[in-house]
Amino acid sequence: MSTTIRIGTRDSELALWQANNVKNKLEALGYKTQLLPVKSTGDLNLDQPLYEMGITGIFTKTLDIAMIKGDIDIAVHSMKDVPTALPKGIVQAAVLPRANVHDILLHKGLDFLKSSGTIATGSLRRKAQWLHHHPSHKIVNLRGNVNTRLRKLEDNEDWNGAIFAAAGLERINLKPETHQVLDWMTPAPAQGAMLIVVNESNVFAKEAVEKLNDEKTAKCVHVERDFLRKLEGGCTAPIGALAEFKNEKDISFTGNLYSLDGTQKIEEKAIFQADDYQRIGAILAQKVLDNGGRELMRSIKAELE
Repeated sequence: MSTTIRIGTRDSELALWQANNVKNKLEALGYKTQLLPVKSTGDLNLDQPLYEMGITGIFTKTLDIAMIKGDIDIAVHSMKDVPTALPKGIVQAAVLPRANVHDILLHKGLDFLKSSGTIATGSLRRKAQWLHHHPSHKIVNLRGNVNTRLRKLEDNEDWNGAIFAAAGLERINLKPETHQVLDWMTPAPAQGAMLIVVNESNVFAKEAVEKLNDEKTAKCVHVERDFLRKLEGGCTAPIGALAEFKNEKDISFTGNLYSLDGTQKIEEKAIFQADDYQRIGAILAQKVLDNGGRELMRSIKAELE
């Protein structure tokens, strides 16, 4: 087995920044590394909304295949893009310290907030939460990597704004001054976190990457992804979740499920001991399901079919 750790990544500017961040950390620990960028299915088809493409892990599948074939040793992902169930033979090795969790609105002036407006996003979650706050607004589909989406916003004069994850723009120094932090919007599960996965049979790479794991971030995103896994049941839906350490022992959590048009919202909030992180996400998701979430998930699935 080679002692050079081959790092798989998407080839967008943001993905390469993330992979280089991991590369630098591993090399600082004395490991030899090599970057191997690929283009994912999700990057090749920018015309359809993600939920219409019907592929779980559309941004990670190409790298999963490369890892299973033995072409790469590890892969670096934005964790919110990774399915809650990893492919057989691929395991989570490290979650890096979390960046900014918030969504932000990039805009061309905020006067439209008081009347009608057009907002661009490719996310069902962002669409539903925006319509919950601004039911008279129109939502248009926006796909592509960060740079592509920024260009589309600039080129479409009739768009008032677009919603982005703050972390991605901050990482590659593209966050403009004309933005508004959407601190009322519950982020996607694991938003702002970077995940490194490895082939479980590659002991050398696994032991190297585990040294980069941030325990607090890993516990928080575990709660969020368990909440997502329990609710989702294989169906894409407008689900938000955020777990944060309040002190050394306690974690606060907010998780919600919206209807596609934003008119319905089912939410659970809790503060719990960090030692309970492995079970609490599913418990809170069950409460959402029992409080009308089960029926709402059925209607969402029917609407998307």
